[in-house]
Amino acid sequence: MAILAITLGSVGAARSEDVGTITAGKLLVGSDQVYPPYDYLENGVTKGLDADVLAAIAPRLGLEVEFVDTRFASLIGGLQANKYDVIASALYVTAARAKVVDYIPYAKTGGSLMVRSDDDFAPKKPEDLCGKRVANLKGAAWVPELQKTSDTSCASNPIDVKEFATSAEAAQALLSRGADVVFDDAGVSKAAVLATGDRLKITSTEILFPVVMGIAVKKGNTELLDRLKNELQTLVASKEYDAILAKYNLALPSEEEIARSLSE
Repeated sequence: MAILAITLGSVGAARSEDVGTITAGKLLVGSDQVYPPYDYLENGVTKGLDADVLAAIAPRLGLEVEFVDTRFASLIGGLQANKYDVIASALYVTAARAKVVDYIPYAKTGGSLMVRSDDDFAPKKPEDLCGKRVANLKGAAWVPELQKTSDTSCASNPIDVKEFATSAEAAQALLSRGADVVFDDAGVSKAAVLATGDRLKITSTEILFPVVMGIAVKKGNTELLDRLKNELQTLVASKEYDAILAKYNLALPSEEEIARSLSE
């Protein structure tokens, strides 16, 4: 595993002032908190995968986690502007993003296709979407892939790619018949089906465009990057991390999957 290739340090030995955060004693985290099950608010408290992962890592560094709710398309810009120390928001690892941030890969997921439960349209793969209105999260990594599919497979009947600020808005567009299908993360799609009382259904039968997710650190902040990698390795070696991933039906990415994500 690429994320494991870090020399272990003493757990809890680091002082917070040595970690390289914007505010001593705090880890400011950029997160789009309208993206369940990965990042969402419940009674004013941030919940989800990223909250669970950081709640396990940050105390080892002597840090208190503070989330900065930011829409997905603005996350990287906010990191570069020093509004927070890291992005932890189910951020997919891509070669383009790796040019402007440093990644700590920590899980893998992929996409699903979702339609209204009363619809006979049952797409299984991106090539089935020609001529359809496809709702997506604005700035999502799979949007360029859908455009490529449209260009190469749909000829004069292109995919109508529609982008929304949140996954909830994309799902609502589907429910209100403003879109024919939603392409979203597999975990998010599953949560949407449950949240809408089965008014939606997932029609794809395999993970589409498998992706690696990573915590992003600003280029040049090697102190924080190395400390977080170190503590993630410690966490991965424990049963605690297995339980976190199992809770969200996720897995660790392999070294090959990480390398492929960074080259595409």
